[in-house]
Amino acid sequence: MKLLSYNVNGIRAALNKGLLTWFQSADPDILCLQEVKATTDQFDVSLFEDSGYYSYWFPAEKKGYSGVAILTKEKPVSVKYGCGNKEFDQEGRVIQANFNAFSVISVYVPSATNMDRLEFKMEFCEYFLEYIKEVEKEFPNLIITGDFNICHKAIDINDPVRNAKVSGFLPEEREWLDRFFDRCGLVDSFRVFNSQPFQYSWWTYRVKTARENNKGWRIDYSLTTRPLEKYLQRAYILTQAVHSDHAPVGIEFDLNLKKTINNS
Repeated sequence: MKLLSYNVNGIRAALNKGLLTWFQSADPDILCLQEVKATTDQFDVSLFEDSGYYSYWFPAEKKGYSGVAILTKEKPVSVKYGCGNKEFDQEGRVIQANFNAFSVISVYVPSATNMDRLEFKMEFCEYFLEYIKEVEKEFPNLIITGDFNICHKAIDINDPVRNAKVSGFLPEEREWLDRFFDRCGLVDSFRVFNSQPFQYSWWTYRVKTARENNKGWRIDYSLTTRPLEKYLQRAYILTQAVHSDHAPVGIEFDLNLKKTINNS
């Protein structure tokens, strides 16, 4: 089972750059999207549904801003839109698809490039931590994937010294991620398989050569709860996909996952 996650930085712009052809070729079982920046009346949703997917979209109330989605070959048992907090939900930041054997969340954590938003970002993070603890009571086999807008460790960012006071690598953000992993019992799937440096998922558009020179950040994660770790087979970043300033991140599970969990 293949699950991909992609911050597309605008679904309409990404479609104009060949996203659909890439998506059909990649052929994931589940695709989680972030920063779709559109409502479903602003693009052709049937493009994905005609490719054999059920699609669930949770856009922000503000036009051209934020928004998350989940596309899946298998119809979920249920879908939850939002995280139960009106302030965060109006920005379209969390969507959850529940299946018989596991549950998947696509999340887009607020950025704080404008430092005035740092307080809002940290409020979301603290709320999200407690929210996930509650979700896990009902869905212990949980996958959380998306754009967290935080680099966890120095290995995850180009030039950690110069970026030490930049949002996305601030001590309080990294400390929150430590607590999130620990208190929710989460596994950073990519680091299960890859301990190498210079592995990034985002490169700023503000510097034209950032991606070319691999001056990036790893801020997109596919996290699993610990019961799912033993089913992981691969985790990777698809840097060749260039429809966005992000790259998709992927994980693959043992095909026996659903059968084994259902019978346990």
